[in-house]
Amino acid sequence: MTASHEYFEDYEIGDRFTTSGRTIEVADILTFAGLTGDHYPLHVDEEYARKTQFNGRIAHGPLTFSMAVGLVALSGTYGTSVEALLGCDDLRALRPVRPGDTVHVNVEIIDAQASSKPEFGKISLAYNVVNQRGESVMTFTWKVLVRRNAKSEES
Repeated sequence: MTASHEYFEDYEIGDRFTTSGRTIEVADILTFAGLTGDHYPLHVDEEYARKTQFNGRIAHGPLTFSMAVGLVALSGTYGTSVEALLGCDDLRALRPVRPGDTVHVNVEIIDAQASSKPEFGKISLAYNVVNQRGESVMTFTWKVLVRRNAKSEES
């Protein structure tokens, strides 16, 4: 896969890439709780969380999801090709993410098809969020609308 995609035609099914890592800190969890209003004690109260099956606080699932989306965006792989989000399918939280865990995202292009509008194409990408031990912690399919290259439409 190229470093950056500018058009639908730059994407090929089967292409893969891996993002850099990001360590999840307690500050990230508390900031996310403040931004979303989700102050559930499993995330913000260490003493409460120690009495749960997790034996300590864990990151919000939507925080892990958001970090994954951000890591892919920061990678620059999409370039300027993405026009809009179409959806997110099959989201699965597989393992808890704890403060101090470092996650990265393995991404594979699994589908590319024309849109009903000729100036766009649709791309589906499988996201696999992985911790520092190589364990998958979350998976989902990310679907985006990307611009087509007007020059290739003319050919």
